[in-house]
Amino acid sequence: MGTVRTLISCATNFGWALHQLHVKNAFLHGDLHEEVYMEIPPGFSKPETSRKVCKLRKSLYGLKQSPRAWFDRFRRAVCNMGYKQCNGDHTIFYQHSNCQITILAVYVDDIIITGDDDVEISRLKKSLSKEFEVKDLGQLKYFLGIEIARSPKGIVLSQRKYALDLLSDTSMLGCRPASTPIDQNHKLCAESGEPVDKEKYQRLVGRLIYLCHTRPDISYAVSVVSRYMHDPRSGHLEAVYRILRYLKGNPGRGLWFKKNGHLNIDGYCDADWGSCLDDRRSTSGYCVFVGGNWVSWRSKKQPVVSKSTAEAEYRAISQGLSEMLWVRNLLSELKVIRKDPLRLWCDNKSAISIANNPVQHDRTKHVEIDRFFIKEKLDDGIIRISYVSSIEQVADCLTKGLSVKECNSACDKMGMIDIYHPS
Repeated sequence: MGTVRTLISCATNFGWALHQLHVKNAFLHGDLHEEVYMEIPPGFSKPETSRKVCKLRKSLYGLKQSPRAWFDRFRRAVCNMGYKQCNGDHTIFYQHSNCQITILAVYVDDIIITGDDDVEISRLKKSLSKEFEVKDLGQLKYFLGIEIARSPKGIVLSQRKYALDLLSDTSMLGCRPASTPIDQNHKLCAESGEPVDKEKYQRLVGRLIYLCHTRPDISYAVSVVSRYMHDPRSGHLEAVYRILRYLKGNPGRGLWFKKNGHLNIDGYCDADWGSCLDDRRSTSGYCVFVGGNWVSWRSKKQPVVSKSTAEAEYRAISQGLSEMLWVRNLLSELKVIRKDPLRLWCDNKSAISIANNPVQHDRTKHVEIDRFFIKEKLDDGIIRISYVSSIEQVADCLTKGLSVKECNSACDKMGMIDIYHPS
């Protein structure tokens, strides 16, 4: 989804059209390279065929090889049309022609086409229709449960229907709304309450995880409740219902992609030191802007215990830098950006000093690999790490619970709006 949001930011800034196609019975187009046999389907068996089996010539739904066989067939077909497969994301194909570009992104049987070469886009649609049974859905409006609304001012991604269906299935449509997704001073731990229905809890959290594709404001809260999927307690379930009550207040809120006229890559990273009460591991949070639009983010507990705030922040810098480099390599391969230095903002001066100081410090021995990784990119001029005050830190909402005022401010910084809210 980070790739899809990046392409939508490009389309917004460059004024590209977004087209959507759907491949009917996609898995049935796959070619099998192995010998696969199946039992004769019920209703077709006869006494004389009781000891016989069927040999498959094409892949079927339910076969483990079907997704791989389908994508291999699709890849070969698109490459034969003159397109190249992107190394940064293998589901992206592109073609340059006369200083124009056409980009195709595929997710199983759903296809997005964008670019500034209208003639090539029309030719590509016809070629795909000859190769597969394809339905042209016109302009991109609904993709993988995400609603896309476009106007001259920009594009809005939201999951309003998905959120309302979730509230309806949990009988929370009439609940009292909450002003924040998680309590500011929550004390959730592994022993918070009595055991609850594990399957129900996992199903709820799984649906919330998918909702995070357009709702970064609940990412931290969802990451916290995701830690206890193996042994959920009543306190954890209450935190899940708190997120649902928050969604009740603004189910149509989503990401707004504005036309800023550039594709500069900026990033923010932050860490909350020793925030997990179970193992005292820190929480890292980072976000990446492409063309002034929020396209990628993450809130996750760090894999090891940090001995200082500087160490925790430094690990967050490393994770944020890795994501920014991936976005940069993706856009560089598509040849839609200049190779300007990346800008990463951090609110910890000690971590910034360690990154810029070539002298080995005793307190950096536990992050030595991260230190050399970041230093190498600084020396090559690929990245610039700058200080930002905690008040202006955009990634703050990905590492801790916020107050009502701070939560609303964070949503504004992320570019989140609710187009369904009455004016």
